[in-house]
Amino acid sequence: MPPRSKRALAALSLLLPVSSLAAAPKPAAVPPAPVAAKDVVEDTYHGVKVADPYQWLEKSEDPRTREWLAGQAAHMRAVLDALPSREAIRARITAIATHKSPAYVGMIQKGGVLFAMKFQPPRQQPVLLVLPSVDDTSTERVLVDPMELDPSGHTTLDFYRPSPDGKKIAVSLSKDGTESGDVTVYDVATGKPLPGEPVVTRVQGGTAGGDLAWNADGTGFFYTRYPRGEERPKADHDFYQQVYFHKLGTPVEKDTYQLGKDAPRIAFFTLQTSQDGAHTLARMGNGDGGEYAYYLRGPQGTWTQLSRFEDKVVSASIGPDAIYALSHQGAPRGKLLRIPLATPSLDKAQVVVPEGKASLAGVRASATRVYLLEQLGGPTRIRIVDMQGKALGEVPTPPVTAAGLIPLEGDDLLVPVSSYTAPSTLYRYTAKDGKLTKTALVRTSPVDTRGVVVETLECTSKDGTKVPMDVLRLAKTKRDGNNPTLLSGYGGFNISLSPGFHALDFAFIEQGGIVATTHLRGGAEFGEEWHTQGSLTQKQNVFDDFYACAKLLVDQKWTKPSRLAIEGGSNGGLLMGAALTQHPEMYRAVVARVGIYDMLRVELTPNGQFNTTEYGTVKDEAQFKALYAYSPFHHVKDGVKYPAVLFTAGDNDPRVDPFHSRKMVARLQEATSSQLPILLRTNVMGHGGGTPLSERIAEDVDVFAFLFHELGVKYRPVKK
Repeated sequence: MPPRSKRALAALSLLLPVSSLAAAPKPAAVPPAPVAAKDVVEDTYHGVKVADPYQWLEKSEDPRTREWLAGQAAHMRAVLDALPSREAIRARITAIATHKSPAYVGMIQKGGVLFAMKFQPPRQQPVLLVLPSVDDTSTERVLVDPMELDPSGHTTLDFYRPSPDGKKIAVSLSKDGTESGDVTVYDVATGKPLPGEPVVTRVQGGTAGGDLAWNADGTGFFYTRYPRGEERPKADHDFYQQVYFHKLGTPVEKDTYQLGKDAPRIAFFTLQTSQDGAHTLARMGNGDGGEYAYYLRGPQGTWTQLSRFEDKVVSASIGPDAIYALSHQGAPRGKLLRIPLATPSLDKAQVVVPEGKASLAGVRASATRVYLLEQLGGPTRIRIVDMQGKALGEVPTPPVTAAGLIPLEGDDLLVPVSSYTAPSTLYRYTAKDGKLTKTALVRTSPVDTRGVVVETLECTSKDGTKVPMDVLRLAKTKRDGNNPTLLSGYGGFNISLSPGFHALDFAFIEQGGIVATTHLRGGAEFGEEWHTQGSLTQKQNVFDDFYACAKLLVDQKWTKPSRLAIEGGSNGGLLMGAALTQHPEMYRAVVARVGIYDMLRVELTPNGQFNTTEYGTVKDEAQFKALYAYSPFHHVKDGVKYPAVLFTAGDNDPRVDPFHSRKMVARLQEATSSQLPILLRTNVMGHGGGTPLSERIAEDVDVFAFLFHELGVKYRPVKK
């Protein structure tokens, strides 16, 4: 599921003929997968009776569940550990994943001080830095290192927010992939927790996320707060997020309520403060479906509601004298509104940039201009307008790339740029001369991308909609219908899959493989209409789009079903479940990570309730019918030859309960007649965020060994 403070989550030679492959190691060497007992429970929805034989697997701590999981783990390990070339694959994946060129992300400048997160293997977790110069990395200083706090590597930094003068920094830390974070305030000069300052608990969570914004003089901050102690029943502790204010040096018990008492149970908040600190803007989301309401706190200390869910304001940025808001009201690709701070009301809003051909994806107001991030069906660009919407040109980013917007004080920007074949490079954009200059923060590639071709194909979905798909392959690849191919997608929550460098894709390509990324409805590649056509009762469009992309790869003879694998995670895991149940004949192998498969019971979990505004609810008859029509768990059929599937799940996953993977594995193992493996790999972490490097490598080794074996790739070590 998507992060709330917004690829939350998407993709990852000598070839043997498929007919020569063994489906799995000899059964005698492998303990069989335990057979799940069938204990049928019958539920009724709008007069429809639905039988569920594996509801007992929803109880994570039940001894029967733990025993079944232990048997599945033993079976999975025996199968995967026996796969050919495993150690050579491990060496290659490790070499790529531990490439020492650092990545700098999440930069924020306050008080002239630039902060950043730095990930540099072999460190297990990113560290928080002070970065005095983007042109001289020798000046950087570590502020917070999660590994020093927890050598196990299971503590991660959720988010950080510097004070306006850059002298203090509030940091949320969580453990074991739970995303349940508490905030500690650090002194930037010493790198130590602020003396006498209490830890502010229950700020960040796996359902509603978390956020924080300082006041003008840095004496306190507004923050998101989940129920504590006996304030609400335990069943409500992941809901009813509100906004409170904490004054430094005072007990958290004296923190004051600000917003949220009348908000929906599944509300979540993000916060921002104006450059001068006089105004605080709160965005309240209604679950994960893309509905937002805005509230503004002015110098007088009172909160005013700026917009309601039905006003379709989805993003905003505070400028010197106005709020610049992205609205979908009558403009599915987005229009820009200017709302004066002196009269903060939508009634006073002026359309300064009308809807255009590109999808407006983000807005950042600076000192004298507004930067607009625009989506072009995958690639992005940054357009510039003045405070009245007059066009000032574009930031000159390279074509067919994904660009980010990191505002610096004044009008300058830091612009991270990535593509499918080049790692992220950080540029500085100077507003005065309009130049884009490369900084020292350039990540080098651990793989050779020369000779790799990127092209966009257009697929035609079932209803005639044109769906783009980006394909990466070696230039010498032949269209002979025999190439091992890995197809991925997401298709939901308004999340676009923009061009990005995923080094492990090249571990597949360098073995003669093809990697393809789909841009399905449900995302935001072409605006809000593209999103809504893949949500709620129209979710089936996403699966039809994906099948059309797979079919095109086969029809154009890039591959064939026996050499086609698919991969997706979270909402993309749901996509995998629908793909393998609706068209099992199309795929040889499926990697489904932390996915949702029982669409009738997902909303019984905390985060599943947040998902109802995206997927729908069984309480509504029309939405129930749509959910039941594609719910993967309910469409597994006895005797079907299903592809080989590797499911992954996290024991502490706060976003997708691991019971989905357990139930889906039990049902598929019972039903399949293909003799291909149905495997469950459960880790001790969560949804993926915060997973230590070593554990990510271990999972990727399993995934690639599985894919190469099932697709008939005889692994050839890469020459250095």
